[in-house]
Amino acid sequence: MKNNNATEPEGKILELPLLPIKNTVLFPHLMMPLAIGRARSIAAATAATATEEKLLVVVAQRDADIEQPGPEHLYTVGTIAVVRKMVKGEQGLELLVSGTERVSVLRVEDAASASAPAGRDAGATYLRARVRVMPLPEDAGTEVEALQRAVVELAQKAMELAQPHSQTNIEQILTQNRDPIWLAHMIASMLGLDVSQQQALLESKSRVGALRLVHGYLSHEIQVLEVRSKIAQQAEGEMTKQQRDYVLRQQLRAIQDELGEKNPEKAEVEDLRKRLEEAKLPPDALKEAERQLGILERMPPAAPDYQMTRAHVELIIELPWSKSTTDSIDILEAQQVLDEDHYDLADVKERILEHLAVMKLNPTGHAPILCFVGPPGVGKTSLGQSIARAMGRKFERMSLGGLHDEAELRGHRRTYIGAMPGRIIQAIRRAEVNNPLLMLDEVDKLGRDFRGDPAAALMEILDPAQNTNFHDNYLDLPFDLSRVLFIGTANTLDTIPRPLLDRMEILRLSGYAQEEKLVIARRYLVPRQVQAAGLSEEKLEIPDETLSLVIARYTREAGVRELERSLGRIGRKVARRVAEGHTEKVVVRPDDLPNLLGAERFFPERARKQLPAGVATGLAWTETGGEVLYIEGALLPDSKGHLRLTGQLGEVMRESAKAAQSYIWAHAEMLGIDRNQFKDSGVHIHVPSGAVPKDGPSAGVALATALVSLYRNSPTASNVAMTGEITLTGLVLPVGGIKEKVLAARRSGIYKVVIPKDNAKDIVELPEQIRKEMTFVLTERIDEVLAAAIPEALHLAGV
Repeated sequence: MKNNNATEPEGKILELPLLPIKNTVLFPHLMMPLAIGRARSIAAATAATATEEKLLVVVAQRDADIEQPGPEHLYTVGTIAVVRKMVKGEQGLELLVSGTERVSVLRVEDAASASAPAGRDAGATYLRARVRVMPLPEDAGTEVEALQRAVVELAQKAMELAQPHSQTNIEQILTQNRDPIWLAHMIASMLGLDVSQQQALLESKSRVGALRLVHGYLSHEIQVLEVRSKIAQQAEGEMTKQQRDYVLRQQLRAIQDELGEKNPEKAEVEDLRKRLEEAKLPPDALKEAERQLGILERMPPAAPDYQMTRAHVELIIELPWSKSTTDSIDILEAQQVLDEDHYDLADVKERILEHLAVMKLNPTGHAPILCFVGPPGVGKTSLGQSIARAMGRKFERMSLGGLHDEAELRGHRRTYIGAMPGRIIQAIRRAEVNNPLLMLDEVDKLGRDFRGDPAAALMEILDPAQNTNFHDNYLDLPFDLSRVLFIGTANTLDTIPRPLLDRMEILRLSGYAQEEKLVIARRYLVPRQVQAAGLSEEKLEIPDETLSLVIARYTREAGVRELERSLGRIGRKVARRVAEGHTEKVVVRPDDLPNLLGAERFFPERARKQLPAGVATGLAWTETGGEVLYIEGALLPDSKGHLRLTGQLGEVMRESAKAAQSYIWAHAEMLGIDRNQFKDSGVHIHVPSGAVPKDGPSAGVALATALVSLYRNSPTASNVAMTGEITLTGLVLPVGGIKEKVLAARRSGIYKVVIPKDNAKDIVELPEQIRKEMTFVLTERIDEVLAAAIPEALHLAGV
């Protein structure tokens, strides 16, 4: 090989071993230590040192993650280096190389190593490069000199910011060599730049370009160092203030000790210890409280955990571990309390009194977990308050509506900022006894998301086998919830998980009839609203006929909440008149209601006097009460016999319509229906009030009746309403909401109702007056329903 040294003329072509390096760039005229461990790199270094010149080409990798780089993974500009020293280490070779010339890589190819030492690298290939020497730029001028001075000044400033107490004069070091390119390369090697930034400097075509790059790099570095210095000064200032405050507090404590005064923090800890001695805590809680108090005594008040530890100790002390109220259960008195607070609800009251009797005879037994289910405004929450009053227990209410974070029930761990105990522990802390009556409102409206499932936590809370050792994440101690009387409320059971539902005993509260609402208004609502308005019975009188009109024309609900609001509005109107100076007694007549409550909101529902063929009267249940539902059908010219359903019908109701059509098709001869109609005609079934979603199986018999009436062209009886689920074999299955549905039919002037035979037990729960007025047809099969709804058509068919 010819002598390849740094004095080669411009454009000289050389072939040398190539050494890829990661995360850095070797600049000409600078020395760099390298640790190499890859087999091909060791082979390249060995091949270079085997020559007299000991030259190789050092090129930076574009991606440091590639272990076996090829030509496409390397930059095209590198540096010729002389291997000054090579030492064999534990993981490979350690080199000291010195850059000489900048080169452009023309071609890279594999070469076999014939001189590799014996061992794991023997016979390894290495990269050999064909390169062209690229002399460093030599442009000069005023701009080069100005940039050079600016770069030196910035470098000195950066050194002062990085090492404020250093005595090194970087300016003297950098001015030892007047070459601007050497200056740029030296500063770049000290800044710790990215490979791409260093490579851009190496490839620079002029001194001006190189100095501008370094000037930009230094400016950015100085900005970073200034921000870091500012942060460090702020932190040092804060630390100095904390140390000063600590010294002053120590001096204050010494002065207070000399004067015989109590230290506020010490007095606070002593107060907590005194309260701890007075509280009758179980052994585990007492041990934890004493441990936390010991930590609190050794902790300075300015410590971040001081207030958190203090709050935890206070919670342990304030919880009623052994404090409880004594139940004073008198069954006769309890019945009197329930009757005073709530009208009717005989079955629900009977069940409650049964549980109270068991709790009186067996005080150590598990308390029942009840769940009141019914429409809004029927008195579910107030019923829980009456039970607490009858038992002499503290009452606490907790709304679960919209709760979607499990930590709201179990508590947050104390490691979090703003951690709090769960709502269960908070309610017991407020009640100050360990056996309150805890009302869990809106159980059916629990949420669920990525923060957990509150219903799952509620299952542990309500399970008598688990809640004896309930663990709140914040309290982190077992607390006995078995003595708490839990009562839940819900509007529907559909959204409550089955495992949770299994832990509760369901007590259903139905909606009220108009006569029942009248009694409730007279006994409870009117006196309460008269008192709330600041009036007396001498100032306001609302006769029964006025109350009946308010119930019928201004409210339509299963409960009495809207009725109470309407009465409150009347009370406020009268209160204004009294406040204006009118002293005469106000008797609210029906004619006065438009002035007091505005125009009537609802009008009496009237049954259709005549129903055309294809229309049947069904009954539906909603959360606000029962509704009359007219199901309408029409035949359409359709050779495929399609069934079209409209009116926002749910999937269950659609399936009921299909089942009804299949039953009629299968029994067409018995019903006197021509089978060709199924082939030649399609059917369109529509349920009015199309904006209101409807679903459920209870419209099955009404759908079947409407289809039979349509196919037979025989109208149904307009004075008959019906409800019930059907099967393909013609069975009529029981449904729910019978009371609300019967009240809806009666409100519409329909006094004959067809219901499943298995629902006969629900008729007993109706008020006696309604049972006398209504006629009930109990059916087991669809033909019995059709006999009551379309007697003429079935008589002609021979059924």
